[in-house]
Amino acid sequence: MPESPEHLLRRLEWTVLRRLDGLLQGDYRTLLRGGGVDLADLREYQLFDDVRHIDWNVTARLQQPYVRQFVEDRDLTAWFLLDLSPSVDFGSGERSKREVSQAFAGALARIVTRHGNRVGALFYGRRVDHVLQPSATRLQVLELLRRMQPPAQPPVAATPTALAELLDAAAGIIRRRSLVFVVSDFISTPGWAPSLARLARRHELIAVRVLDPAEMALPDVGLVTVEDAETGEQLLVDAADPAFRARYAAIAEAEENSLRAALAESGADVLELATDEDLLDALLRFADLRRQRARLKASPRLPAHLRERAEPLGAAA
Repeated sequence: MPESPEHLLRRLEWTVLRRLDGLLQGDYRTLLRGGGVDLADLREYQLFDDVRHIDWNVTARLQQPYVRQFVEDRDLTAWFLLDLSPSVDFGSGERSKREVSQAFAGALARIVTRHGNRVGALFYGRRVDHVLQPSATRLQVLELLRRMQPPAQPPVAATPTALAELLDAAAGIIRRRSLVFVVSDFISTPGWAPSLARLARRHELIAVRVLDPAEMALPDVGLVTVEDAETGEQLLVDAADPAFRARYAAIAEAEENSLRAALAESGADVLELATDEDLLDALLRFADLRRQRARLKASPRLPAHLRERAEPLGAAA
């Protein structure tokens, strides 16, 4: 029986978020860069300035402390684009891809809302089934988790997933620049990559790819009937045959390389979640991803009066 949204959220708050608070100093600032995302200027350090805003590269060049100033954001809106098509119900171990997606979305949504920022979501089954308008309450997170619950009746097999429909719908709905999570296994008909790239140009986008180890290497389990979760097509295969497993692995590797290339070309940050991985480890990787992005965006382009002072020092070095 699926875990209730209330019980799942309490479990995430106790087992993940509390541990995360202990491992990250200022979890919200570290994960989501509160206070601003665009570098506006540099100025000399003044008493009581936040030392975390010191730009050490410029300080070393000019031999005087300088701090970064950012364009302040009034608030943050995070959107979750959630792929809940039949393929996410697969899981070769204790958890399905849907359960992993649900836990990740619930934890990140709670991090955002407990700091007074808003969370919205689009839910995709065979189409965009529902839009959850942004709100900043704990009830919003519970509603998000509720709508991610598995259906009471398995869906009737139909057409394959068209992830581009979800991405194009989001482009029309999310007008203001936002932090956007696309949570999917990216098992879809072709054509979604340009839509993802368009979203990444307008928003700060993170592609959260959910995967299962069995999708890359078929275990030796003898004769087994495999079913395409998207179309319902079934096929009897001999998983004990080494040649068949080798062909399966080769096809999986080719598709993996193609998917990674499409994600890289989109310009989105990518976070992978495996069904056999601890959620806390994934969130810590996400925090590292945010730090790396912050360092890249904060690489200073010096104002003219500072550049004139810095260039002689650079030449001397």
